[in-house]
Amino acid sequence: MTAERPPHPAAEAGPNAADPGPGADLVREIEAAVAEALKALLERRPLGPKHLFVVGASTSEIAGGPIGKRPTLAYGEAIVRAVEAVREHHGFHTAYQCCEHLNRALVVRRETLEAFGLEEVTVRPVPEAGGALATAAYDLLPEAVCVEAVRADAGLDIGETLIGMHLKPVVVPFRPPRRTVGAARMTLAYSRPKLIGGPRARYPEPR
Repeated sequence: MTAERPPHPAAEAGPNAADPGPGADLVREIEAAVAEALKALLERRPLGPKHLFVVGASTSEIAGGPIGKRPTLAYGEAIVRAVEAVREHHGFHTAYQCCEHLNRALVVRRETLEAFGLEEVTVRPVPEAGGALATAAYDLLPEAVCVEAVRADAGLDIGETLIGMHLKPVVVPFRPPRRTVGAARMTLAYSRPKLIGGPRARYPEPR
């Protein structure tokens, strides 16, 4: 039996407690860490209007609890705000992964659904079925809809929610300068075209 990890110190009071200081500190930490990690990835793998970026996160893991057991909407909102603030400067599309109870469907803008020819599904994420991140994205994104699956060009995973099922092959892990947010591990990845042709093949220099 695995012991539950202690909560992150900044999460003990929670963002909606009578004394909002510690919770507010963690919200600010989340926004700063996500923005920093995404900007570092974009230096390695630039993204623009033709690209799709997928985000998966467990706010329970951020708070130091088991995945799915302590969803916190304020932490999901902080992630969405941070990602969308960077997106506005680069123009890439975003998709936010739901939890396993919704088969890891994703929340996107309707314009993203149309641009990538995605398949819409009818559901409205809530923290207990979909997760805090997807709920926040559904509430904050204009014309938000849910889709069944995507093939994204890059992504961010906080708390090991396994976004790989929504990334194009070949996936290249990217380690940001800061590896944690709250109590959760943070990993990014981007996709590159497959190398084909075998030992006689020649490959161009990376662009």
